Amino acid sequence: MKKLMIVSSSAMAIALGLAAPAAAQTYGNEDTGFYAEGGYTYLNIEPEGADSGVDTNAITARAGYQFTPMFSMEADVTTGIDDGEFDYNVDEDEFNLDDNDDTDLNDVIAGSGDLGLNYLVGLYGRATVPITERLDISARAGYAFIDVDATVVTPGGTALGVIEDSADGPAIGAGLSYDLSENWNLRGDYTYYNFEDTDTGAATISVGYKF
Repeated sequence: MKKLMIVSSSAMAIALGLAAPAAAQTYGNEDTGFYAEGGYTYLNIEPEGADSGVDTNAITARAGYQFTPMFSMEADVTTGIDDGEFDYNVDEDEFNLDDNDDTDLNDVIAGSGDLGLNYLVGLYGRATVPITERLDISARAGYAFIDVDATVVTPGGTALGVIEDSADGPAIGAGLSYDLSENWNLRGDYTYYNFEDTDTGAATISVGYKF
């Protein structure tokens, strides 16, 4: 929740405080219509109470429609390209995989092993405000669904096999986009996902095309 507040408050402060004067000058030049993007994503999944999260690399594909110069709707799908290692050093006497029979993400990564991202999909509403003729700042909010699998090993070294789990929850993010040309742009953004008791953050850099 702390990350969520930082992202949202920062996006609002920058967008309203810095970009508003430029909006009237550049909105008339902004196009509407379909756009598509693709790029690299760094994903971190951190269970509640852990000192660190699971890091994994992924690729993201995104498509959207710009209804007005300020508002668009977009959807993206992210899939992992490697597995992240995790080891939370849980005491063997305390280790209990899914002690409450709810198979949430905290249970899947309660011990140690490798975590793979099968897919992460989301649908968002996005607000965009121009800073200059080429540079825009944006904030988005929506809902997402994640599916992962983990090769789990107990603190005693016993392999439990591959366990798959999924979760859904709200998401919020912010980013910057720079127009390389009339149709091509470079975009960087960060999205925070509130999946159960697990904090998930994704930083993405992508290249986009406006149709």
